[in-house]
Amino acid sequence: MNTQSITKNDQILRQEVLGSRRLSNYFWAIVVSMGGVGFLLAGLSSYFKINFLIVSDATGLIFIPQGVALSFYGVAGTLLALYIWLTIFWNVGGGYNEFNKETGKMKIFRWGFPGKNRRIELDCELDEIMSVRAEIKEGLNPKRSLYLRVKQRRDIPLTRAGEPISLSDLENQGVELARFLEVPLEGL
Repeated sequence: MNTQSITKNDQILRQEVLGSRRLSNYFWAIVVSMGGVGFLLAGLSSYFKINFLIVSDATGLIFIPQGVALSFYGVAGTLLALYIWLTIFWNVGGGYNEFNKETGKMKIFRWGFPGKNRRIELDCELDEIMSVRAEIKEGLNPKRSLYLRVKQRRDIPLTRAGEPISLSDLENQGVELARFLEVPLEGL
């Protein structure tokens, strides 16, 4: 979950949630950008018969079909890289979970994609929270997440999407939250 818990006077618990600005996303954005631009330049080099590449000479390639294929992959890779860079820039999925005993309210906030639903906010009364639930699925596609069980609502996810958090972090965060809210912890 990569959250920081900040408790003030034992009345407010705030957990920062890391969104798209993860190290792995920066790595993939750089790799896909280099690959997409490289393929695009190789395709353009085969068409114009001018070498646009530093490490190789693609002027000897025949434009149809090799140059067209390289250009297609280059455009696709560049568009994918642009998408990844924009999600990092917009910090999609980033936000916080705040539980305030002074006001008796909980607030879940996340950033989404630009548009009318850019700000995703969910408010709830603390006394409507029934429990904290941990979901653990191992295997090829493991899933480790924390959810809030709230009266007359779906379970509210608290952890970020993407790579699963470690079992010890999941357990520590679940115990900390359940203890703060004075509700049971399910699933562990």
